[in-house]
Amino acid sequence: MSGVVSLGWRSGVVLGLVSAVGVAAFGWPLLASRKSDLVGHSADAPWLFALLLPLLLAVVVAQLSEGERGLDAKAVAMLGVLAAAGAALRPLGAGTAGLEPMFFLMVLAGRVLGPALGFVLGALTLFASGLLTGGVGPWLPFQMLAMGWVCLGAGLLPGATSLRGRREQVLLAGYGAVSAVAYGTVMNLQGWPYLSGTSSAVSFVPGDPLPANLARFAVYCLTTSLGWDLPRAALTAVLCLTVGGPLLRTLRRATRRAAFAAPASFDRP
Repeated sequence: MSGVVSLGWRSGVVLGLVSAVGVAAFGWPLLASRKSDLVGHSADAPWLFALLLPLLLAVVVAQLSEGERGLDAKAVAMLGVLAAAGAALRPLGAGTAGLEPMFFLMVLAGRVLGPALGFVLGALTLFASGLLTGGVGPWLPFQMLAMGWVCLGAGLLPGATSLRGRREQVLLAGYGAVSAVAYGTVMNLQGWPYLSGTSSAVSFVPGDPLPANLARFAVYCLTTSLGWDLPRAALTAVLCLTVGGPLLRTLRRATRRAAFAAPASFDRP
């Protein structure tokens, strides 16, 4: 488990806190009582967004304090470039059968940058793309969290320092396919509670037993979004297998030339 910026204990604690907040934000409707009016996310999304930004800043601050392997100006610069590239890629496939080429870039960048910086990259990329495409709404903070988890998982994959070549591409292609489907499933959980009260066989029913709601949710995913998630997964896997090798080498070469974490030294004249 390694990257441009290592995952220290401070970053690990903050990432754990952010993920706990995210799990609660996505999953609390499943535990809401039948009499609760809080069955959707339209009201709580602004609060989640207001909480998410300081937590992302906390991850950055934790990285700054990690010592020699912490965040520096060059890492921030690379983060900005990759976030801009990801935001620019997103409109290329938006609205076309779920095809989103930005996914493979996020997976590869998360692999190279590591889990902490990868999480920040995923969240910032979705924030920037939301501003670029006009996709700002109650779903945006949830998209930021979900994409942050995609990049975080890529940074946590084994063999970051030893696995190279075709085997690494196959690993990333498999992870990219699974994470693309998982992203769509998690985002379904954000929008699904809006269906409460529609008397549909796949509607969310506040206060129902968790297994019953989860069964309806599974049917909802199969009938509504799987046709979008599978093409996204296939495209991500294909891009990782075809152009993943050169891009990984380019990213790693850029980090070596930037000499991340190299201590500054001054010689006497």
